[in-house]
Amino acid sequence: MSIAPGRYRHYKGNDYEVIGVATHSEDESQLVVYRPFYGERALWVRPLSMFTETVEVDGKSIPRFARIEG
Repeated sequence: MSIAPGRYRHYKGNDYEVIGVATHSEDESQLVVYRPFYGERALWVRPLSMFTETVEVDGKSIPRFARIEG
């Protein structure tokens, strides 16, 4: 599984820029490299499986991060 670079919205409301997907040098796990569109805009990583998973909010299953077109 992979995701396209671009702008994504976290289910709690903040927007993030996905730079790409990196491979961990030790275990070859996939990590999403991203930065927030607020604050210091520092780089962060999160396991791809966690980035693309769904979460339950008010009884509904929604994506943790959803791509924003444009």
